[in-house]
Amino acid sequence: MNDKRVIMTEQDIAAAVKRLAKEIMEVNSGIENLAIVGIQTRGIPLGKRIIAELLKLDRSSEEVPFGILDITLYRDDVDTMSTVPLVKETDIPFDISGKNIVIVDDVVFTGRSVRAAIDELIDFGRPKKIQLAVLVDRGHRELPIEPNFVGKRVDTKRDEVVKVELEETDGQDQVVLRKAVKSSRSKDL
Repeated sequence: MNDKRVIMTEQDIAAAVKRLAKEIMEVNSGIENLAIVGIQTRGIPLGKRIIAELLKLDRSSEEVPFGILDITLYRDDVDTMSTVPLVKETDIPFDISGKNIVIVDDVVFTGRSVRAAIDELIDFGRPKKIQLAVLVDRGHRELPIEPNFVGKRVDTKRDEVVKVELEETDGQDQVVLRKAVKSSRSKDL
């Protein structure tokens, strides 16, 4: 395999976000009791893009509540890290109790990040339902966690990395697949 291979273009990402929004709206019978929560870092812009599409689909609504999760302190490997992790913002500015929450992340791999996100989210209340939307599902689950909404499924090897690049965080929209760089600690969780 080359150093990296583009597996989703800007157009592919835009189409996937539109499809995710449509599926989320259909499964939840609208957006009335819905809230979106993005996982730091790329789940945030993806979540905001999904909300923009939801509001285009349902012009009778003016907003969908949006929150941010930083799962760093909820990770199951935080005590084995060689460096102190950088903790970012968690902001859930609404009551999650009784809401249909869609957690948004860029890539689902082992399922451990999602488990951490669910643990943290539950600390804020008891939602009616928690669902998961991801741009890319790369397989290799270690926990019994499956996304409800998937932009693209990609067959990968464990020594490969799926890197989502978004305009808001990286200056461009694309998803690339590349060989993992050998290190003492894997970035993928």
